[in-house]
Amino acid sequence: MASVRFEAIAKRFPGVQALSDVSFEIAAGSCHALCGENGAGKSTLGKILGGIHAPDGGRICLDGKPVHFRDPRDARAAGVAVVHQELAFCENLSVAENLCLGALPARGGFIDRAKMEERAREMLEAIGAGLDVRAPVGRLTVGQQQMVQIAAAMSGQARAIVFDEPTSSLTQHETEKLFELLRRLRAQGVTCIYVSHRMAEIFAICDAVTVLRDGRHVATCSIQGLTEDELVQMMIGRKVEAPRPAHVDAAPGEELLRVENLASPGRFSGVSFALRAGEVLGMAGLVGAGRTEVAQALFGLDPAATGRIVVQGREAAIRSARDAMAAGLGLVPEDRKRHGLVLSMNCRENATLPMLERLARWAFVRGGEERGLVDAYFRTLNVRAPDMDFPAAGLSGGNQQKIALAKWLASRCRILLLDEPTRGVDIGAKAEIHALIGRLACEGHAILLISSEMPELLGLSTRILVLREGRVAGERSRAEATQDGLMRLMAGLRAA
Repeated sequence: MASVRFEAIAKRFPGVQALSDVSFEIAAGSCHALCGENGAGKSTLGKILGGIHAPDGGRICLDGKPVHFRDPRDARAAGVAVVHQELAFCENLSVAENLCLGALPARGGFIDRAKMEERAREMLEAIGAGLDVRAPVGRLTVGQQQMVQIAAAMSGQARAIVFDEPTSSLTQHETEKLFELLRRLRAQGVTCIYVSHRMAEIFAICDAVTVLRDGRHVATCSIQGLTEDELVQMMIGRKVEAPRPAHVDAAPGEELLRVENLASPGRFSGVSFALRAGEVLGMAGLVGAGRTEVAQALFGLDPAATGRIVVQGREAAIRSARDAMAAGLGLVPEDRKRHGLVLSMNCRENATLPMLERLARWAFVRGGEERGLVDAYFRTLNVRAPDMDFPAAGLSGGNQQKIALAKWLASRCRILLLDEPTRGVDIGAKAEIHALIGRLACEGHAILLISSEMPELLGLSTRILVLREGRVAGERSRAEATQDGLMRLMAGLRAA
């Protein structure tokens, strides 16, 4: 059991003051939420507690005693662990090797693989994750990788654990299992610091909440008696309206995409659906159901995929991303940092990547035309960046997602495949992205929306397709769709 107190914490990075004079206390054995928009300083504060960053000013106290961590090893020795939002693994190594990397069991000078795998299974069983410990981490879904990371943080008798957006890649079922784990930890006296943008989770699991805004402490208060609207206003300083999307009441236009018997060995089979202009087709399913894999196949990223794809009335042979782009498809992938953006490049370069041939003359990019195009979409999407030459790695999650969307809009794609488009973004950016999806549908785009957030699917979709174990389990119209009904389809249960 450990209480945590932050006293006048300050941290500056080049060009930005991440934290200024942040002071508050977390009760021992509680689950304490840390809220704020992207860039508010939540993750930075968690990394300071975890020994990843050193504060420029102030101090941290555990159980009333000042502590100074030189690195994460010091923090772990003191009983502090971090479950990071951004996954970091050796993807070529197995699950067991990753979980035991810091303390590989040995026998006779060689790694004891049997003991290593046994230890890894115990770590995964402790959090209710049934994964193959011999599988390479690189072959796991993002949600499965998140569970491995949680298992790693849970080992070592931690007294205080920072959970930084732990459910951003988890389904509803996996999230409920995580909540059970958090309740067990709280009962055992472990202090949990829960960083999340999801209001329902904060009110379901947390005892108290601290709000940060622009790197400063705004308030710390009990969850009891607090309303969601009050918390949102503390976070962003204004109300967030969620009007009924206009596209859900409009008649759909021409059929832009038809998929017949799409299949990939060992991943999914028999997937068929149609998508019309002005529609947002939601795709629901548990992790491993095949949602992301279907989107990747449609975008030409699965050479083993078979089936018939018809785009605007013409059969399309999509065997590569180039084929998909030529047919008018754009993919915003689940993991924007690894697959959606080139973080070493700036915002302008990322936004125009798919259309360099169109912007080039004699092998040189027409700079004026490129800047004009990027500026127009930056204003349309309300991208908040110092300028278009700012490094993509330095943007908040919400603005990175807007850049990932901008490149497909600028390349004139009419069919958009959006895989977890609001994963890891704050409530303000989420509302902006939701409004953008609705606006794109009204403008005649056809959108396939893959999401693990039920409110997002129910709020934006005109129809919802449910996948289970790689097959279509059912389809529901907007009027028919309910959270309970969709969950039953996803889990293979009978209707209530």
